[in-house]
Amino acid sequence: MNQPKQPYTFPDSFTWGVATSSFQIEGATFEDGRGASIWDTFCAKQGTIADASNGEIACDHYHRWSEDLDLIKSLEVNAYRFSIAWPRILPKGFGQVESKGLDFYERLVDGLLERNIDPWVTLYHWDLPQALQDQGGWVSRDVVEHFVDYTRIVCERLGDRVAGWITHNEPWCASVLGYLNGEHAPGIKDNYAHLASSHHLLLSHGKAVPVIREIVGDRPVGITLNLVPSVPASSSEADAEANARFDGFFNRWYLDPLAGRGYPQDMIERYKAENYIDDWSFIQDQDLKEISQPIDFLGINYYSRGIIRSDRVDESENLPVEVIANSNPTDMGWEVYPQGIYDLLTRVHQDYDFKSIYITENGAAYATGPDEHGVVHDQLRESYLHDHLIACHHARQAGVPLDGYFAWSLMDNFEWAFGYEKRFGIVYVDYETQQRIPKQSALWYRNVAKTGEISC
Repeated sequence: MNQPKQPYTFPDSFTWGVATSSFQIEGATFEDGRGASIWDTFCAKQGTIADASNGEIACDHYHRWSEDLDLIKSLEVNAYRFSIAWPRILPKGFGQVESKGLDFYERLVDGLLERNIDPWVTLYHWDLPQALQDQGGWVSRDVVEHFVDYTRIVCERLGDRVAGWITHNEPWCASVLGYLNGEHAPGIKDNYAHLASSHHLLLSHGKAVPVIREIVGDRPVGITLNLVPSVPASSSEADAEANARFDGFFNRWYLDPLAGRGYPQDMIERYKAENYIDDWSFIQDQDLKEISQPIDFLGINYYSRGIIRSDRVDESENLPVEVIANSNPTDMGWEVYPQGIYDLLTRVHQDYDFKSIYITENGAAYATGPDEHGVVHDQLRESYLHDHLIACHHARQAGVPLDGYFAWSLMDNFEWAFGYEKRFGIVYVDYETQQRIPKQSALWYRNVAKTGEISC
């Protein structure tokens, strides 16, 4: 007689959360002294946002924060990851502090604690004050100290009540999408700007970590990277070489210096061989030591894997793609590949041995809306979360110190260059009425967060 399958069980100490970011949900971009961010400027340029929208209203969270916290409470999660809008605190990026901005986040933090939800703060989720961009943005070394000063101001107000601190969200996106290919704010396309901004983002992290610790004591401090496990498309030497470059460009360029290894030497040599840039003076003595300040955890954002084909493969060779992507991609065109989160977690643990890891984003974009009864049957998203969480459980069994998981995202929101065309939320948002409707995936995730178990 077959025995019933046992559920996948996580420990009681496991963190179950949902995540958002300031520019994507807050709106109120001109209220209470907030300064302009690079995303306000970027959205105002023709052709930058797919639906020509902006963040002026977004999910109106700035005014609806209390009901949104009630919504989070109803999902039975024990943590909420959100970001601080730097321009709300320092409209010019430095100098005069806007107390109304700090007051807003204090209300948010206190409201979470009243509901027994741990606040997790991301200090930088891409909304750099435009005034700092006017001075060079992340390409300028000056922004590093401005970030540290901003960090100190936020920590002095909120540090005694925040459960976890994240310095930066996805420095790869900020540097590559913002300063190399121009798809994100500030819309720059320049090789030097790419590498200088990536370095200054990491350096500002390293300089901020001891400042946070000085103020908040033993509260955990870390950084979040978006990482992509990748495989060569074929057994060809060209594809293997391209895959190694991809891994160095996407993953190791950020992981290695954080782990105290400096920038990967093979990438330095590749960049020099390609004449990528001719000025490396932005890397100064002691920078790499400061970047490698010990952290309490690494945050990982995972969505899909990469299958890497070299541009040196001649199509006339008809070289087969030996690694076939699974069908049924998300609305972002990304392959649904739960095995990738396991591969990534085990690789990072084996290669870098960070003492704690959190999945700080994981989710999928699907356009499913409410039916005639007002119910959002988003089975594909539920399946995505289910399968990725089982892969996370397997990673824990393999020895990975995975201590928490934040679903992306709490609610549908402004998806950067895609505007409002892509819906990642487990809660549906009607942008005309601002009505929130928990999707079926939210109800499923609520049960997981409440019980700590995933059925087979």
